[in-house]
Amino acid sequence: MVEVLRRYLSFDRLRSFRRPTGWFGWTALLLVVLLAGGITVGVWWVARYSLAVNRLSRGVGDTIFYGADSKPWFRLDEQRRDVPLNQIAADLQHAVVAVEDRRFYAHAGIDPVGLARAVVRDVRSRSLAEGGSTLTQQLARTLFLSNVPTFARKAKEALIAVLIEVRLSKEAILELYLNRVYLSAGVYGVETMSQHLYRKSSRNLTLSEAAFIAGLLRAPSALSPWTNYDGALARSHVVLSLMREQKFITAGEEAAARLERPRIQPYRSPVDPRAGWAKDYLRQQFRNEFGGDHPPDWQVHTGFIPELQEAAERAVAAGVRRIDTRDDPPLEAALVALDPATGNILAMVGGSNYRTSTFNRATRARRQAGSAFKPFVYAAALSNGFTPVTVLSNLDHVTAPRDPEWRPTNVTDRESPDPTRVSLRAALAESNNAAAAQLQQQIGSGKVLRVASDAGLKDLPDVPSLALGAGLVTPVALTAAYTMFPGGGEVVGPRGIIDVLDANGTSVFAPPVERRRVVSEAVAFQTLSMLRDVIDKGTATGARAAGVAGAVGGKTGTTDDYHDAWFVGFSSSVVVGVWVGFDQPKPIGANAYAARVALPIWADFMKRAAAMLPAREFPVPSTVEGEPLCSVSHLRPVDGCPVYTEYFKEGDNRPSELCTLHRGSLKQAVVRTADRLFRGLGRAVAGLFRR
Repeated sequence: MVEVLRRYLSFDRLRSFRRPTGWFGWTALLLVVLLAGGITVGVWWVARYSLAVNRLSRGVGDTIFYGADSKPWFRLDEQRRDVPLNQIAADLQHAVVAVEDRRFYAHAGIDPVGLARAVVRDVRSRSLAEGGSTLTQQLARTLFLSNVPTFARKAKEALIAVLIEVRLSKEAILELYLNRVYLSAGVYGVETMSQHLYRKSSRNLTLSEAAFIAGLLRAPSALSPWTNYDGALARSHVVLSLMREQKFITAGEEAAARLERPRIQPYRSPVDPRAGWAKDYLRQQFRNEFGGDHPPDWQVHTGFIPELQEAAERAVAAGVRRIDTRDDPPLEAALVALDPATGNILAMVGGSNYRTSTFNRATRARRQAGSAFKPFVYAAALSNGFTPVTVLSNLDHVTAPRDPEWRPTNVTDRESPDPTRVSLRAALAESNNAAAAQLQQQIGSGKVLRVASDAGLKDLPDVPSLALGAGLVTPVALTAAYTMFPGGGEVVGPRGIIDVLDANGTSVFAPPVERRRVVSEAVAFQTLSMLRDVIDKGTATGARAAGVAGAVGGKTGTTDDYHDAWFVGFSSSVVVGVWVGFDQPKPIGANAYAARVALPIWADFMKRAAAMLPAREFPVPSTVEGEPLCSVSHLRPVDGCPVYTEYFKEGDNRPSELCTLHRGSLKQAVVRTADRLFRGLGRAVAGLFRR
């Protein structure tokens, strides 16, 4: 066979290679291909795990996440606390070696004696009941493999163990093992278990306490000290006996330790629920970039403000309690706060109670946006010839082009003064559904979809109810889309991690600020000024009543049958989105308008955040020009009109008529009457020419 392979692999043969003939030739070729493939796979596998093992040489340590204040906030793995070997009690080191791998310091990763014994027992039982794994093999399995008991996994485990032994010292292997091993109840590592069991460091353990922890290794779940103390204690006596047999302790020390009953502390969750969703999100962002690696002494800098995160969690908890539906499963809520200049995520809450559900609704829940989507319809209209004071009429006859039976109805508890005609500014403030639907039909749904897509709201349906928020969005996506209003028409992408520094202080990952223009600066400011009316005189006036001060804007959103309640609002320094609803959509309650359900959470958070995120007045861009108008009629003011400043961009049609709702001076009344006459005459003449 060797001669056959030599013949087929010779250079001359390859150069003059012809299609083989006969079964002998084909068999030889197949063997060559299989051999080459096997060698390639083998080399790739060894190289892959050699690199992974090489990373272990960095030792132990924590990857620390920092808040925007540059102070340490949390660790990558809160279920484990790495410590150097010299900070772990010698008794605990000896106990683990005695009970798990008595020939640890003699073998090269695989213990031939233990392996032979395990093979004999497995053959007799016709199973993989006896492991025969060394500490190094257990470490290989913990770091790189699954716990599925197969011969293939055992073979991989043995090979990786040899690679580990070649690269690391015995002390380094034991250090890694003691810091990574699972010990029951969600606790990893001896230092963390020592803190949970005894509320003290592993360096200060007594002999009986050390044996108690080492005994848990054989069956962590079955011997959990909080559910099976007597079983764990009995196992610790076995450990003490093995330590005496291997001369780690004397008979007298064993006897004294057996008389002790380690006093354990009540169980506490190894996971801190505070800021749970935010921490999970950041950890996943890190792992998406660096895999499951746990590099020591790395720093992950984020945009989150821990104090603001706490304020967000308090606002959500208080808001859900205020609604108090007492449903099972419970009512949920989500909150996202973004910096409109950088996209940095400042705070994130993904539900009502992290202890009962870790599902992050802020990033993963896709729900209908309701009227919170309308600002994008209005922005599209303003980009296509409309102004904030353009009047929409015949609103009582709005239907779908292909469905004359469909008619939009309002879901707010506000009534319009004239249900048949309204300006864009008033329509958005009162969340008029007929006006939004008609606006979409007038400019075309394609233009609305283009604005929404450019703002980051993808895969929305091209339907008449698009303007009413029929598309599905996540809270983080909708909140990010709103950054276009205080951002001068540019949307900024949400960013959790700002910079990652390795152990040498070198930046290894620094995602840039991602900005993209959606609408012009002038259109963004016009829409912003209309969204300020929502809070000052529209559906969200409750925010002012709740104590929110300063320049702010936003929009409520309530979906059919009160399944979802939204409020997305902003100041110059923060954009905040709030969603409330059930995971399985159902009515939140009777008359559960967003102004009553979501807005209070937003207002509570904005008040808490005011000191940390001081806001300023929104700057007026040079691309718009202010003009005083009557705030009721949106026409040129007369004496007695309440006046506000309307902003017009280049090419906008500006009102030329005087207000007809207020009396004004005698001169103004004469001008107004003459203006009406001339306008009427003009229409009559125009009518003659059209005949």
